[in-house]
Amino acid sequence: MQLKVNEEVKSLTQGASVLIVDDDAGIRKTLSKILEKEGYLVETVENGQQAIKASNKRFFNVALIDIRLPDMEGTKLLERLKEHEPKMVKIIITGYASLQNAIEAVNKGADGYVLKPFDATELLAMIEKHLEKQRESMKYGEKKVTEFIETRVKQIELEKQQKKRAR
Repeated sequence: MQLKVNEEVKSLTQGASVLIVDDDAGIRKTLSKILEKEGYLVETVENGQQAIKASNKRFFNVALIDIRLPDMEGTKLLERLKEHEPKMVKIIITGYASLQNAIEAVNKGADGYVLKPFDATELLAMIEKHLEKQRESMKYGEKKVTEFIETRVKQIELEKQQKKRAR
């Protein structure tokens, strides 16, 4: 049964991309190995500016962001990423736990808050939960667009018929 669950999780994560933003090379390497083993596509950067450049080049489903970066606060990066890519899941990872940091992170758009040293199983579960919400949101959005288009096509056809009758 455990193998089946692991395969189902891997099929959900396959192709999902994660941006790791941390100035600690060890953390980047550890997170990268954990996530790649689970089937995620991973890119790592060491500061906020590199994260912004990377997210301008391609879409990331998830960003794992250290709260303290050499060039900006992680909460500032949250705001910048939220402006550019509102659907991206943004999770703050910090070794500087405080209630103020947590509140600020959530207020600036963080979807999650993880303390270092982190538990890999808990982090993966959090990512998977948020990816499922992201997928459901996108499905709902696609459904709404499809309904709108279908409705609009019917309206246009009706307007054409009414114009023909009016002639």
